[in-house]
Amino acid sequence: MLAVVGWPISELVAPDFMLQDGRAPSVLNGFNPISAASVFGMFAAIGLFESATALRRTWDTPIGRKHSKDMAKIWGEGVAGDYNFDPMGMYSMLGDDADGRKAMRQVEITQGRYAMLGITTFAALEALTGKPIVENNIFFTPNIFLPILTCAYLYFSTLYEFSSLSEYPIKIQKSKLGLELDDWLERRAESN
Repeated sequence: MLAVVGWPISELVAPDFMLQDGRAPSVLNGFNPISAASVFGMFAAIGLFESATALRRTWDTPIGRKHSKDMAKIWGEGVAGDYNFDPMGMYSMLGDDADGRKAMRQVEITQGRYAMLGITTFAALEALTGKPIVENNIFFTPNIFLPILTCAYLYFSTLYEFSSLSEYPIKIQKSKLGLELDDWLERRAESN
């Protein structure tokens, strides 16, 4: 997920000798010797970390005790992403029970999948166009579309609102301001 943020930032702030014609180093863009050494070094460090934490037992940690209760009948080695690292205390944000923690793990996995699609799109666009992603993106280049989209979003969000997120299905409905505007337009049309 950090790579989705890091890719365009690297193209904006990295020195030219780390980039490939202004593009972030990747399998499709190629590597120069310095960026290749950096990537191989990172892979080695991550590989060492993964091998050191494989089949780990975290039953004696606070998060590990929660996992052991949640997973007692399912899996004996822990769950994906169980590194006993939760500095902001968000693991129980969706509920401090097995279902809430499972939902939070599912959110993490889903967001990771979205990030993988984003990175794949970045790589494909750069390979097809031969230009850095920051040149192909409306957020990084001056254009008229971003202000128009922002105004459309602000207009839409003042006239419409979502129903409660706890309800299913989620409905889009007129806001109080949207209903008042409809009434005003109807009165104006009747007066003409």
